[in-house]
Amino acid sequence: MTLAAATELATATNEHLANMSNTLIYSAMTVYTLAFLAYIAEWIFGSRSKVARTANALTAEGKQQTGPAVTVKKAGGTAVLERPKVVVRAAAGARDVPDGPGAHGGDVQGDMYGRIAVSLTVLAFVVQLAGVIARAASVGRAPWGNMYEFSITFTTVAVGLYLALLALKKNVRWLGLFLTTTVLLLLGLAVTVLYTASDQLVPALHSYWLYIHVSTAIFCGAVFYVGAVATILYLFKDSYETKLEAGIKPGSFATSVLERLPASASLDKFAYRVNAAVFPLWTFTIIAGAIWAGDAWGRYWNWDPKETWSFITWVAYACYLHARATAGWKGRKAAYLAMIAFACWLFNFYGVNIFVTGKHSYAGV
Repeated sequence: MTLAAATELATATNEHLANMSNTLIYSAMTVYTLAFLAYIAEWIFGSRSKVARTANALTAEGKQQTGPAVTVKKAGGTAVLERPKVVVRAAAGARDVPDGPGAHGGDVQGDMYGRIAVSLTVLAFVVQLAGVIARAASVGRAPWGNMYEFSITFTTVAVGLYLALLALKKNVRWLGLFLTTTVLLLLGLAVTVLYTASDQLVPALHSYWLYIHVSTAIFCGAVFYVGAVATILYLFKDSYETKLEAGIKPGSFATSVLERLPASASLDKFAYRVNAAVFPLWTFTIIAGAIWAGDAWGRYWNWDPKETWSFITWVAYACYLHARATAGWKGRKAAYLAMIAFACWLFNFYGVNIFVTGKHSYAGV
């Protein structure tokens, strides 16, 4: 076989793999859509259940029920049997509120749709992962060279993290609807606005640091995303619990949704734990990027827009973690800092690449 024929065969093979990758990504989007509809069905059927755990724990009527439950007459006197206390997972000093049962609300049919949704999410994850691998094979490198490749890899890792938490028996199925919605939006943006044909990287990026730096950045982003969703839901659930404590009756829709979520203390604790766990890895990501910059450009730090916003994101999460350790800044104040930090991360990985020109702008978007 001549060199020209071998080159032509390799080009055709790469184009075939690129087309296969695109087909697999579109197929994954289709399955994610079905999973999204199944998660919707889980929430709809779960709304028929009468949960009212939070309301029972916080309202005056519920508090009155924590007193003596049964009075039994005995010879020579009366014995009082105390009502058993509800065991909750709230943090020390937090409200005594039990976690909700989940999106299915204890409804059997709702739980069935939830299981179907998880199964579809697993299938979509496998198909999308195959699409990412095919994209990598078509270019002969890690599929992280532009915003399209970053988006399809980031969403794959985020879904994989969610499924891993489920496999570890963590109570996170409430995350499914929000996750599939985000994944569909990001993949839709990727295949329409951010799509870039398969191409080779510029010489500066041909380094093993690509695999180290970018892979850790993607994983950190996926964990930060999970923490951000938990933080948003915490703010809603905390507001709901505060209203109940004040004797205010929230709307029926808010009650139906929020009663099924974990307690605000549980959501707050979960968000803090995932953010705190990944923060050292984010620190390593910045250090690895600086080392790579030294190899590629001869300078470890040049205050490039990407470098600057990575540092701003690090400072924002450091402030959040410090606030959590400070008594006066726990709760909602710390949660607002967490949302600001995640907004910095989003701008770093999307806004900087799209709107700001710097040394990291190799392939447009």
